[in-house]
Amino acid sequence: MRRRRFLAWGLGVVTCAAGCGTERVVGDIVRPRTRFSINPAASRWARVCRTFAGLARTAGYETGTGTRITVTGLPELAASELNRARTLDHTATPLSRLIGDVEVVVVPTSSRFKDFDEFGAQLLARPGETMLAGGPQGEPDHLLFGLIAKGLGADTRQVDYTGYAGSQEAVTALLSGKATAAAGLLSEWRASIGSGRVRALAVSSAVRVADLDVPTLLESGVRVDFTDWVAAVGPESMSDEKREAALRMCDEVTGSPGWEAACRANGWTSIPLSGDDFVLWLASEVERTRGVLRDLGLLDTA
Repeated sequence: MRRRRFLAWGLGVVTCAAGCGTERVVGDIVRPRTRFSINPAASRWARVCRTFAGLARTAGYETGTGTRITVTGLPELAASELNRARTLDHTATPLSRLIGDVEVVVVPTSSRFKDFDEFGAQLLARPGETMLAGGPQGEPDHLLFGLIAKGLGADTRQVDYTGYAGSQEAVTALLSGKATAAAGLLSEWRASIGSGRVRALAVSSAVRVADLDVPTLLESGVRVDFTDWVAAVGPESMSDEKREAALRMCDEVTGSPGWEAACRANGWTSIPLSGDDFVLWLASEVERTRGVLRDLGLLDTA
């Protein structure tokens, strides 16, 4: 197959945080809070990074200089696989999963598919004739359709998927008839769903979205629980002391009322998981991502 070069992000290349510091009291000893330099791996994670860094400062940590913490996510993991580079669990020190962005499968309002079952039957029977759209190839939207096709029992290598640079291009493709269905972040499709331009068939999360009367993929018979996740990682070589300090900071931030409020305001799902549990989860996510990329024909099976 023709080789493509997929975008990969260097860890910690976009600065997003600077701030003030404070001290904490342990017994009778006053100790300075650990300092952290918290940055997004790319601009797509800047909002989560700013929120995370801001709440770290609220908790009393200094940010701007210090131990490097990078906010990154699933697209970087997929890009490293596609570029045959070392994956995130080997190029950084996994610290904590932070949030997940729920994805949604949509069709035009005029689509003949009344629900996900009808769409799924079409994809199963004729995957090569069911035109799908979403973000760039190999990124979360494409991965989701690969997982859906596999869950249905369809031939994933026949999936006809066109990737677009942004959600607006995918909306245009869907409404102009260039695609039968599309997938993308629910937050980016809400306006089109609310205006009645498109209909949502299913959401990718394990449970329904509270303010949306749309079934999950699990309810629709497809064993897929999927979000476009974001995580915090440290440098590849990180001392035990610095790792423990970073884990404490991550747990303080993601366990705070401010974090829950920020997630609600931004439409994120808070899915904190830190330390060794996150390391194990990330290893399984690497395997799942690698597997679906192979199923889609984007990676060699060897």
